Amino acid sequence: MLVGVPREIKAEEHRVGMTLGPVRELVRAGQEVIVETGAAHRIGIDDEDYVAAGARIAADAAEVFARADMIVKVKEPQPSEIAMLREGQVLFTFLHLAPDPAQTQGLIDSGCIAIAYETVTDEYGGLPLLAPMSEVAGRMAVQAGAHCLETEHGGRGILLGGVPGVRPGRVVVIGGGVVGTNAVLIANGFGAQVTVLDTSHRRLAALDLEFRSVITTRQSRADSIEQEVVEADLVIGAVLVPGAAAPRLVTGDMVAAMKRGSVIVDVAIDQGGCCETSRPTTHSDPSFVVDEVVHYCVANMPGAVARTSTLALNNATLPYIRKLAVEGWREAMLGDPHLLRGLNVHRGRLTHGAVAEAQDRDHIPAQEALAA
Repeated sequence: MLVGVPREIKAEEHRVGMTLGPVRELVRAGQEVIVETGAAHRIGIDDEDYVAAGARIAADAAEVFARADMIVKVKEPQPSEIAMLREGQVLFTFLHLAPDPAQTQGLIDSGCIAIAYETVTDEYGGLPLLAPMSEVAGRMAVQAGAHCLETEHGGRGILLGGVPGVRPGRVVVIGGGVVGTNAVLIANGFGAQVTVLDTSHRRLAALDLEFRSVITTRQSRADSIEQEVVEADLVIGAVLVPGAAAPRLVTGDMVAAMKRGSVIVDVAIDQGGCCETSRPTTHSDPSFVVDEVVHYCVANMPGAVARTSTLALNNATLPYIRKLAVEGWREAMLGDPHLLRGLNVHRGRLTHGAVAEAQDRDHIPAQEALAA
């Protein structure tokens, strides 16, 4: 199989689908790799490095899309990239289709086989390809929130860790999964007063044990969310329903009741956001203010630390890229139910139930699509 790696073109996105190690692994396995020129320059990898690893260099994205059997990316394809996809071509990347009907329709119209990193599962029910980026985003959320709390950025002028004689900032994390756990880790390390909410008592008990009761855990309900949000200095939205649109747990009324200059970092923005007042932003213009509350809603937060994020993502994706290339995409998914759950679009048909529900579309189960 010829695997293509184009340069990412989403605003301020410098990650890359494959670095040198994965390229070498595929070439050793008898596969071919073509990489767009300059694809990884911003993270310190040049065309000559790819050539030494066994890849060929393409002059532009059009050549990569025209020649490759499988496209490996990081972020969802932009309209110009969707236009270059062809029937039967495999696309393996983050898609986040639920809040994005236009992208969904574009992929359906292309006839491609679109496999989403964020819906591939493992034997434990986890999301192994989303997890490394969730770790990065969770840790960055506190860093970004602390920055926004500074007076010069519209915040309340709060130092999260406080100082002797002055109480620390109050951080509320909604969701105790991978993003939430990493946000709690960093916020607690800063010395903040941390509360985490989740619907799972088992998850809350695990967090309480992990952090030795120095954080507060609460069952996530409308009343508890409201109580915590209105008293918080920093709210981190870390909610995830795999493949589906994020539930809107923080209402506009809650935001209006928050303290002037408090901050919301909505990490769930990739899936539509868990705050009613959230909208996607970029690294060059990362925040906006609603009801005197600063909102940070960058949709590709890990892109700001592109080298670390790329290496972490490649560690997770390589076994699946190799399986798809060596075994063939159909055989690989039929032989691995966890990889099969990553299939979102197959030759003009939507194959993921959560995406279909979010967009009120029809779909065909992935197993049936492949069998047909």
